[in-house]
Amino acid sequence: MNYNFHWRPVMKALPELLEAALLTLQVAALSMVLGVLIGLGLSLIRMHMKGPVRWLATTWVELARNTPALFQLFFFGFGLGAVGVHLTPYLIVLIALTFNNAGYLAENFRGGFKAVPDTQIRASRSLGMTAFQAYTRIVIPQVLRIVYYPMTNQMVWAVLISSLGMLVGFRELSGETQFFASKTFRIFEYFAITAVIYYVIVKIILGAASLLSKRLFRY
Repeated sequence: MNYNFHWRPVMKALPELLEAALLTLQVAALSMVLGVLIGLGLSLIRMHMKGPVRWLATTWVELARNTPALFQLFFFGFGLGAVGVHLTPYLIVLIALTFNNAGYLAENFRGGFKAVPDTQIRASRSLGMTAFQAYTRIVIPQVLRIVYYPMTNQMVWAVLISSLGMLVGFRELSGETQFFASKTFRIFEYFAITAVIYYVIVKIILGAASLLSKRLFRY
């Protein structure tokens, strides 16, 4: 093998790669926050409502879970662009990730709600709580504990799948790596460093989630 490794260009571009990594983490975290809120709403709609609203919620979940993430990204990027709706690369990736996260989290929440006995709701109502109070104070805290680790996995998924954003011009970690690699022709070196950065990001997420779970679920 006659390939000569040159790491100096990669080390020189490392600050830009780390800045792009922070952008990756930012869009993934924001999509998770929105995904949790929307996914919780979709889950409640599917369990308690009927008619067109329930049909729309079910369609969202089915499309998010049964179509490729790349297809969803291209739909919000090029599909909407074809009908005159032009979004920035950041918004394209954010919307696509939120759409995907909400669909998967909705099913996780639905499983969590089914794991909480109905007797707890009836007991809270008999104590004078409203339905809203029963859900926010009794049911949802238990559901969040049940789906905590699936949510952690979804966060990791959001970070990794954000790399597809480079295909719509989003300069996150993978996009920035591709830019520098094509500019300097140091393909192996740049992608090796980027793989390490992704690994560290995921380990930080899992470590933080583990520490947070010990604090939240001590009892």
